[in-house]
Amino acid sequence: MRMALAPGKAVEVFYDGECPLCMREIRMLMRKDRGSKIAFTDIADPRFDAALHGTTFSDLMARIQGRLPDGTWIEGVEVFRQLYAAIGFRRLVGLSRVPGISHLLALGYHLFARNRLRLTGRCGPDGACAITPRDATN
Repeated sequence: MRMALAPGKAVEVFYDGECPLCMREIRMLMRKDRGSKIAFTDIADPRFDAALHGTTFSDLMARIQGRLPDGTWIEGVEVFRQLYAAIGFRRLVGLSRVPGISHLLALGYHLFARNRLRLTGRCGPDGACAITPRDATN
């Protein structure tokens, strides 16, 4: 059974609470979300179960993901657009859709997502960046 998005929420964001860079953004969004339009779900929380959301931990770790009230899953830059729209930054969202800008944002996020563990010091001494073993069960 998939968990439903709480009533009144515009978007749910699934974020890695162990990622320092990610947490800077999430904390800012939490401060700006005065209307409580965003549901924040920390996938690093030991109580989190990806299966209850119809996905896997490793999929959620690969790139930021979100869910809309109708159950539609979104990922990457589109998650940020929905988050910023929810806190009232509609002009910024519009700008992010301009051709050229949208492509640069998508490329930038793709590069960040691929290198996120390395950039945040979460790789081993040998340089290997593996998702935690919990992805074997979630």
